[in-house]
Amino acid sequence: MTFIIDGTAGATFPNGTNPQAAPSKVLQVVQGSFSTQFTTTSTSFVSTGLSASITPLFSTSKILVLFNNGSTFNLSGGVSVFTIYRNGSNLGQSVTGFSLVTGNADSNANICYLDSPSTTSSTTYTIYARTTSSTLYMNDSISGQYSTSTITLMEIAA
Repeated sequence: MTFIIDGTAGATFPNGTNPQAAPSKVLQVVQGSFSTQFTTTSTSFVSTGLSASITPLFSTSKILVLFNNGSTFNLSGGVSVFTIYRNGSNLGQSVTGFSLVTGNADSNANICYLDSPSTTSSTTYTIYARTTSSTLYMNDSISGQYSTSTITLMEIAA
């Protein structure tokens, strides 16, 4: 890693040559996962318990949030709705969130969202879910084994 000390501006990192300051570089990756079943009958968003925290190195960094749901099932053909909360605030649509899974067959929900938190403080991203009717099952059991859901956070230099 190279840096320049010129006597007037202190230490500076030239853009494009320093891996930490170059745009579009992945600076760090954090992942959270769980393999237990989550159920809800709530028609309002509730925390699934799946979360991960990241402390950005730069306030200009972007955070790529990737959610992969192992398996979702909704009784009576209800709709399962998923969204991302950052430090308690919904980043998705207030009703539709980011991902809708319809029907009573096992399906996967996936979200890919690029966030700009504008901070260098610890930031927590949590997956929330709700149902339109009946019961939502996340990480549905197949032969007694629960599937695994993950949330991955990637800090991208901007």
